[in-house]
This record gives sequence, C-alpha cells and structure tokens, in this order.
Amino acid sequence: MSAQLLERTEAGKRWDPRLAVVLVLGLVFLCGVAAGALVMNTGAHTRLHQPPFGTPAGNALNFEKLQKELDLTPMQSEQLQSILSDMWQYYRTVLSDSKSRVEQVLTPDQRQKFERLLQQQH
Repeated sequence: MSAQLLERTEAGKRWDPRLAVVLVLGLVFLCGVAAGALVMNTGAHTRLHQPPFGTPAGNALNFEKLQKELDLTPMQSEQLQSILSDMWQYYRTVLSDSKSRVEQVLTPDQRQKFERLLQQQH
C-alpha cells in the first residue's frame, strides 16, 4: 500500500477518496489507542471508577471523605468508624434476612428470576 502512495504522489495523480478515508480512520484509531494507553498508564481511570458503596474499599474511601469534610479529631474518627461498622453489619443482616424471607414466598422459578434481578442491580 505504501508503494502505491509513493507512486501516486510522485506521478502527481489525485488520491483515491476511499484510500484517504481509510488512512484518516486508521490515524484516528491509532490516536485513540495511544490516548487510552496513556490514560491507563497514568492511573487516571481509577479516579473515574470508584469502588462500590458498601464494599470495604468503598467504605474506607467514604470514611476518608467524612474525616476531611467534617474535620474529625482522632477520637471522633475512632468513634465514628465503630458506629459506621456496626451500621454496615446491621444493614447486611437486614438485607440477608429480607432476601431469605422473600425467597420463602417465591416458587423456584421465581427465585431464579429474583436472583437475576438482584444481579442486574449490582
């Protein structure tokens, strides 16, 4: 393909529009690949995708934000972390119990559908 390009430019012939489109699309694609690789290497993508709420990493991130925003003292931080830990344990227990109670009411087929609906929400 490069030999054809050289011949066309040397001979002063017009470029084939299809070839020009292919070249432009190829360059755009390569620029996108380079930009994506650069973003992945700098770690910028991690700021865009925060850990989910309710996970240990997400809870830690939210707690750090609370500490900074509320300007908590070390004692307050310790107390608040204990309270939030208890709250999350209670929350997980309530969710688990509620899910079990719902599943007792459903037929096996409905339980499968219910499980799929829960997975879609995550």
